[in-house]
Amino acid sequence: MSADPTQTLAFDTSCHLFDGCGFPAPGLHSFLFQPLWGDADSNLYFNKTMLLALLGSIIIVGFFWAAFAKPKVVPGKLQLVAEAGYDFVRRGVVYETIGKKEGEKYVPLVVSLFFFVWMMNLWSIIPVAAFPVTAIISYPAVLAGIVYVLWVSLTFKKHGFVGAFKNFTGYDKTLGPVLPLSMTIEFFSNLLVRPFTHAVRLFANMFAGHTLLLLFTIASWYMLNGIGIAYSGVSFVMVIVMTAFELFIQAVQAYVFVLLTCSYIQGALAEHH
Repeated sequence: MSADPTQTLAFDTSCHLFDGCGFPAPGLHSFLFQPLWGDADSNLYFNKTMLLALLGSIIIVGFFWAAFAKPKVVPGKLQLVAEAGYDFVRRGVVYETIGKKEGEKYVPLVVSLFFFVWMMNLWSIIPVAAFPVTAIISYPAVLAGIVYVLWVSLTFKKHGFVGAFKNFTGYDKTLGPVLPLSMTIEFFSNLLVRPFTHAVRLFANMFAGHTLLLLFTIASWYMLNGIGIAYSGVSFVMVIVMTAFELFIQAVQAYVFVLLTCSYIQGALAEHH
């Protein structure tokens, strides 16, 4: 192993099967990066994941800026792709979940979240970057926090304090004696568990997917020795299969994240019965 445990894929590249060295399995060290600028001890630094998040934001803004800066009645290829993506989120997610009338004002937010999350996921299979930003829990947590604040504020704005309390606790007087227990469970589920699961669902999928990609990638190199070359070939095929699968999962997780976002917004706007 490399003496520096803060580098992704930090392993001895001269180490192969039958060389007497152990398999350099990926671990938490594969998700830690040295600061590109600043000092980690002072908590004031800039590292690879921050750079990828910044570049991803610039790419997304640049793409839509280029597509819609001079829109045409007969769209070009770039505008056509941008319109297709925008319309997919607007009609397929926002309108279907919240409704056209209520949902229109939230389209820019949901579109932004979808493409940001998708871009952060896509870094995993892009050469040189080779890391999904959302595999670091702080990024999904901040995004889920934004949705959480919006959801809670909309609930209070729409229903007032008493109505919001009923919304959060699932108040239903027909439940009779079990109502206090039901309200307690719903309260903690909505206000504590919901934002946690919203963030962890995205994080866990990207973390697990990246770990599997690392595992097969390192194994392909490690077994590239003697008779192990045959095993290395199988492992490399798995790298290709997992990369294709990750492409699918990355899009699905971005979709699920914004679908849940719209579901929360719809719940905040719905009349309590």
